[in-house]
Amino acid sequence: MAKKLYVGGLPYSTRDEDLKESFSQAGNVESATVIMDRMSGRSKGFGFVEFSTDEEAQKAIEMFDGTDLGGRTIKVNEARPMEERPKRDSNSGGFGRSW
Repeated sequence: MAKKLYVGGLPYSTRDEDLKESFSQAGNVESATVIMDRMSGRSKGFGFVEFSTDEEAQKAIEMFDGTDLGGRTIKVNEARPMEERPKRDSNSGGFGRSW
């Protein structure tokens, strides 16, 4: 079963390929994704790496948590399920008030 890790504190220049290459030192990376802002197209400074096994994921946490990547200290831990967020009011036009 694949195990997904959260990686925070990434340099904003990090791309999916960079993340996959770095974390492949710990094992077989199934996927590596840097989260991008939809509006600006820039990195949000965090991403997710998915490993083939729990053992590889644990090894990656031990190898990379608290280490320097591109001049920034990264945080690596097991990803938690995404929490439900309240739906936005579609009448507000995205500006937080109604017209």
